[in-house]
Amino acid sequence: MGIMKEFELQNGIKSSYKQNKNTPRTALALNVAINEPEKIPGVYSLMNRLLLQGTKNRTSEQLANELEENAIELSCEMKQDFLSFHIVCLNEDFELAVELLEDVIKNSTFEEFEKERNKLEGEIPAELDSAKTRALDNYLKTIFKDHFYGNSHTKILENLPNIAKNDVIEAFDKIMTTGKKVFAFVGDKDFDYVKDILNKHFGNIKNNNIQKTLIITPTLAKKEIVEYIKHDSNQAQIFQGWLVPTFDSPEYTPFIVLNTLLGSSGLSSRLFCELRDKKGLAYTVRSSYERYRTCANFNIYIATEPKNIDVSLNGFMEEIQKIKDVLVGEQELTNAKNNYIGKQEFFSETNLRQAIAAAYFGIMGLGFDFKNTLIKKVKEVKAEELQEIARKYLNDVSVISILRP
Repeated sequence: MGIMKEFELQNGIKSSYKQNKNTPRTALALNVAINEPEKIPGVYSLMNRLLLQGTKNRTSEQLANELEENAIELSCEMKQDFLSFHIVCLNEDFELAVELLEDVIKNSTFEEFEKERNKLEGEIPAELDSAKTRALDNYLKTIFKDHFYGNSHTKILENLPNIAKNDVIEAFDKIMTTGKKVFAFVGDKDFDYVKDILNKHFGNIKNNNIQKTLIITPTLAKKEIVEYIKHDSNQAQIFQGWLVPTFDSPEYTPFIVLNTLLGSSGLSSRLFCELRDKKGLAYTVRSSYERYRTCANFNIYIATEPKNIDVSLNGFMEEIQKIKDVLVGEQELTNAKNNYIGKQEFFSETNLRQAIAAAYFGIMGLGFDFKNTLIKKVKEVKAEELQEIARKYLNDVSVISILRP
């Protein structure tokens, strides 16, 4: 694997380059920071759907055909804190792929607005028919109540009729004008060539490396329980979560290890072993540590029989209490760290995944090569730190979302 090199385009866009020799396909990721909440819930979702639906130079069909004919994968994805574009192409088609990305960013027409809005109005209810999705929707809009991060499926569906095409255009223009941008390249192309191509196509776009986010840090003042009755459901779906620190906190890496140990490491996690294997409460139980720029949320999820709702919630607290009362053993702690580190290596096997990770760390202000720093910090986490954050944050001030038949 190559060594990462950092550089800037002529307009100050911070970028990274990594040459992985003898790889036939090249990857490029572009992230653009989102500094303001969307004007109306759903604006950003519609914008994301419309960005590959035609430009001033290419219709939607022409763009799709050109991508297919040249085996170029071009996608965009909307996250809470940034808009992300990804390219995967054959090495020899790199400039063509970058030119297509340039066309999408500079010349998108958003002409399919009504069509995409109508499609979204049909797709969201279909997604919400999933019991887990509905329970998660209720969880997110409650833990992030009155906050941009809580613009869930139901909030978007409710507000779609209020969105005009011009709202989407204005939102995209503002993001591209005020947002910090980062590029991450991974593949087998010379550094000078990559830098020249990116400067040629993106060296003249506006870039703002100093704009501060206007997205406030959400707060949770008291315990909230929200329930939803789904008559055709056979299972109960439960989420319980807490607002916790994110990247800029020294408690970030202890939460990564705690999450791995409790529920994200699959068969070996405490929640799986205790609630599924020993108590037989569920087939699926896991935890998640979701990080955003201004905060993070740690949550536990289980799908179980309706009669086991209270037993499951008590099971969550029993496992958390064990962390608070008894220091995690050295071997279990090491296993959790190795599990997380192993997953990071597995998820970084392709050029695309490496580019996505570098751009993610770059847009979050952590440094493009933060993965290596993160692994080092994970290895240094102590059992006392897990006990401390569990006692400090995993308390009664939580959100519980329950879906039951």
